Amino acid sequence: MSCGRSPGVRLSEEKLARAALTYLAEPGDSALGALLAICSPAEVLAAIKADMLPGTGPGCGDTPASRAALDRALGRWRARLPGLPDDERLADTSRDGIRLTCPGDAEWPGVLDQLGQARPYALWLRGNTDLRFAYSRSVAVVGSRAATSYGGHVAGEIAADLGERGWTVVSGGAYGIDAAAHRGALAAEAVTVAVLACGVDYPYPAGHVDLFAAIAAQGLVVSEWPPGRHPARTRFLVRNRVIAALGCGTVIVEAGERSGALNTARHAANLGKPLMAVPGPVTSAQSAGCHRIIRDWGASCVTRAADIIDLLSPLSAPDALAPGGGPGRPSQQAPDAGRGPSRDDLDPDTARVLDALPTRGGAGTSTIAVEAGVDLDTVLRCLGRLAGYGFIERCDRGWRLHRS
Repeated sequence: MSCGRSPGVRLSEEKLARAALTYLAEPGDSALGALLAICSPAEVLAAIKADMLPGTGPGCGDTPASRAALDRALGRWRARLPGLPDDERLADTSRDGIRLTCPGDAEWPGVLDQLGQARPYALWLRGNTDLRFAYSRSVAVVGSRAATSYGGHVAGEIAADLGERGWTVVSGGAYGIDAAAHRGALAAEAVTVAVLACGVDYPYPAGHVDLFAAIAAQGLVVSEWPPGRHPARTRFLVRNRVIAALGCGTVIVEAGERSGALNTARHAANLGKPLMAVPGPVTSAQSAGCHRIIRDWGASCVTRAADIIDLLSPLSAPDALAPGGGPGRPSQQAPDAGRGPSRDDLDPDTARVLDALPTRGGAGTSTIAVEAGVDLDTVLRCLGRLAGYGFIERCDRGWRLHRS
């Protein structure tokens, strides 16, 4: 479940505190990350308001230098207190389809914990897709804003093919390669996630108002920054670590030597994620960055979606990722048509998940997990397998039994 609320429902103290911290501190603030490692969000927020930081002093392991850094950070955060909405306004952000998800929520992507103290304090979401499900089988596809027609074509084709095979496409919503990737996924009626460097209600670039609306309708628009926050140059670089973390792997389609996409590639490499790049003409400056990370960083050379899937697919469930399968685009054939096992052949967890689906209508991932008595990681794995076998398919409410 997310931290969003329906009218009349109050958010918990911790979730209100995390929402407030997104207004007071820039994402990736190492000082705030260190405090949240030893204190609760509510304690940190109360300390900022009281102008007295918690968790410092003799016996806490801090040094004069670290105390000085925390004092400077405190000044930064307190300077934003006049612009902090009150609790009622913070709790009312669910209007206009915006919600908040926090560490510990069912929807929170556990993969973000790999960022350590740079983990987002919370994420603001616009759209109805479950974020934790969306990232379970996802690829970050990024590249140059000044894309060539070649790069845009390749990005769109790769994203569409990935979407048709049930993969979520994650990108940054920018002009060029990002936009081509999002549009390719949308054309395939697949889930796509745009991670922004501004509020989810602030369309940047302005020319992508309709694109962001389409992404929210079919996937998610995501940001660490609160609603209303404008973009800034450094925020794009900070944002890139989330794009890299949410993808099972990262593909650079087109990038110059100084492209911001290489920053995303570096984050992916530092996280130990598979790094891939599409080669381009040797005469194209827009592909020089791709060629460098293949040559010097050990990135895998890919030219089509099948190459990417081969690198990322778990060997234990190849059928779940076969053409026409996957959680986003289930097989159009019934399970007894020779494409998968019968119900009796399913392992116990997968069988329980299948039994948990309602005979009529659909159900969300969290609801299915509770009904089946399994954890979310298990239900995500089983849902992908069942979709690949053709037992189930996506619907507006989440998942339903395949109509055939």
